[in-house]
Amino acid sequence: MDEFAALDAVGQAELVRRRDVSPLELVDAAIARIERHNPALNAVIAPLFDDARRAAQAPDLPDGPFRGVPFLLKDLGAQQRGQPYWCGTKVLRDVRCTSPADTVLGARFRAAGLITLGKTNLPELGLQPTTQPLAFGDTHNPWNLRHSAGGSSGGSCAAVAAGLVPIAHANDGGGSIRLPAGWCGLVGLKPSRGRIAPPPRWVVRNNVEHVVARSVRDVAVALDAVHGTVPGDLYLLAPPARRYAAEVGADPGRLRIGMVTRPPFGETHRECVAAVEATARHLTALRHVVEPAGPESLFDREVRRKTAGLWSVMTAKELLDLAAIVGRPITAGDVEPYTWATAEYSKRYSGADYLQACETEQEHARRLTSWWSTGYDLLLTPTSMEPPPPLDDLRLDPADPLPGGRRFARISAFTMPWNISGQPAISLPLHWTDDGLPVGVQLVADMGREDVLIRVAAQLEQTAPWAARRPPVWG
Repeated sequence: MDEFAALDAVGQAELVRRRDVSPLELVDAAIARIERHNPALNAVIAPLFDDARRAAQAPDLPDGPFRGVPFLLKDLGAQQRGQPYWCGTKVLRDVRCTSPADTVLGARFRAAGLITLGKTNLPELGLQPTTQPLAFGDTHNPWNLRHSAGGSSGGSCAAVAAGLVPIAHANDGGGSIRLPAGWCGLVGLKPSRGRIAPPPRWVVRNNVEHVVARSVRDVAVALDAVHGTVPGDLYLLAPPARRYAAEVGADPGRLRIGMVTRPPFGETHRECVAAVEATARHLTALRHVVEPAGPESLFDREVRRKTAGLWSVMTAKELLDLAAIVGRPITAGDVEPYTWATAEYSKRYSGADYLQACETEQEHARRLTSWWSTGYDLLLTPTSMEPPPPLDDLRLDPADPLPGGRRFARISAFTMPWNISGQPAISLPLHWTDDGLPVGVQLVADMGREDVLIRVAAQLEQTAPWAARRPPVWG
């Protein structure tokens, strides 16, 4: 283990700023950690070590808040020019697809001074809450290698949890920041819709991007560095009143917080319930008011029935994007059975069905967000209905993969609603099982109120600190 592994990204950047270390020293140390531990984790699928060393020594390395800090980019969403872009698929890997240009967020990561060491693993097209793509193999949880690191940002989360890098890119269309953060013992903030400019052609309104990290201040400083829209973005938010970094340690006041632990379908694992109840006690000790309450429409079965086809339509659209890249139609042999079956399911829906489902989701979003106008500041829930399961439990039957989607829906029951509503939500590592597996706890705020989440998350980080916890695969 080297001396840098335990530092968060802000801490590593401070060493560079004081000239105690050079960016190259940080990069070389992180490369050594990746080479040591990635064979067990399978978190990094495309190393970019030579490029990273050149960037670390470049005289024009940007003087941003993370100048010289090693970083990993998820292989979906944000892109940087010339790097592999495979989206968890063999078809893009086999044609050696690369990114033609930086996306807005990719450029902002560069401007922040982050140095990309590689691309991280994810399920094919980001469609599953576990990172087990057939083209690249399973990503293993550093807390127990037999267990899932979650998805779809599982490679990024496993790498940060193991101390390979202090911070990594992630994105979230149904829980893909928060779920793997919860299963890997990290801080995962899903910003509000419209807070960060999306990549080109990413018009599905449920998807947002940011980072995962081990400290609240890292996600706050990162949000300062990358937030903001560009002309033509579909969703716009007012800018924050002040820097998000200033919210770390700021007094949130006495808040009213609702608490929900059980959906009307399935059974929330007792460890996940215990995690929420323990967090409620911490919040009460901090003088907040916590009471059983939540939006009545949170788990509306009729909404689920009417919108079930949206995910399949989105998948079919992703296959059209793949076809545009490779220059030919995508066939069943190009993608995994689950991806193909999901896309085929979309054929049951007409354009009118799709628009009706979108309207149903929009009305559902209005009902969800209206709960915050009844006097509540936050909602407290489990991040997932279960702790990280064994990888083998989540392996799909290639002959009949779609039933696995029901398990995936249960896993994301507490995260998906806030992708529909667009509200910000954060997963915090506040509980561990007796056998050492992390269990995340989620807080949800009103639209645009990342500031409230950061203030309370920082309080909990002080009250129930997690920084000293280390997984067996570490540093």
